[in-house]
Amino acid sequence: MVSLECGEGADSLLLCEEDSSSLVDDAGWFEEEERSGGGGEVMLWGLLPAQSDECLRVMVEKEREYAVGVDYAARLKTGDLDLSERRSAVDWIAKAHAHFGFGPLCAYLAVSYMDRFMSAYELPKGKGWTAQLLAVACLSIAAKMEEAEIPFTMALQARGSKFMFEVKTIQRMELLVLSTLKWRMHAVTPFSFIDSFLNLINGDKHQSRTLLCKSIKLISSTNKGIELLDFRPSEIAGALALSLTDDVQLQRFPLISCYVGKERVMKCLKAMDEMGLIGWVDTLPLALSLFIHYQVGSSFHRQLVVLLLVLFLHIF
Repeated sequence: MVSLECGEGADSLLLCEEDSSSLVDDAGWFEEEERSGGGGEVMLWGLLPAQSDECLRVMVEKEREYAVGVDYAARLKTGDLDLSERRSAVDWIAKAHAHFGFGPLCAYLAVSYMDRFMSAYELPKGKGWTAQLLAVACLSIAAKMEEAEIPFTMALQARGSKFMFEVKTIQRMELLVLSTLKWRMHAVTPFSFIDSFLNLINGDKHQSRTLLCKSIKLISSTNKGIELLDFRPSEIAGALALSLTDDVQLQRFPLISCYVGKERVMKCLKAMDEMGLIGWVDTLPLALSLFIHYQVGSSFHRQLVVLLLVLFLHIF
């Protein structure tokens, strides 16, 4: 684990003035399903590309390269890493993202870069400015990767910044992030899988705009907390795709089982339920239907039991 030395040189890199802005306000991660400006409208249709079987298999292999350290989530939970600093950084990214109208993938990548960096590079404890500097650098990199129009570096700090950093300081942090992540910035995310999984489960039907918006909104909420850090993007996308699927179509789960494991998807669904992303009313028929598919012998009996289950749920 690399360590950031925080001596006189580190402190002198900043303009350590605090303003009156608060990091706690009512700005949300995504207030609108349809966005205008900043590439948001384009992102809605270009963000969820359907992939071929070969591409999906390649991405399943590649996603391992973009994972956080195996003990990262545990260290956040035990207090070895400062969870409150991560939370503040994520909140700031959300506010800045909303302020500039960036697309959903930009915000997701910024948090992903930050988590990958923090799992490999030790920030000095008790120095709140370091987490915010990291957040600014990660959002700046993500914007350069995904956005057509990028604000000036100093302007990027306009929303809810407790500290203001010089341009050269942010640029140095960007280089540190890039080198620590070995310049692997085209990360595989749940956005890479979700449309393909929905197509497979729904029988290659064209997905409605409402379903796409809901998928984007749910994915954008998955890395705000730390509950899903141990799950791969494909597993998160598989769980979300199933949670958005009609009960009768859950028989199609084996169509994505070559990319994701059943047990891992079920654990991911449980974690999402605990986060409040999906409710138990949605996950109960899903869990029962998956259990029926894998435990009941013949196809006829599976279909019969599923239909009876759906009828029971509609009645009660």
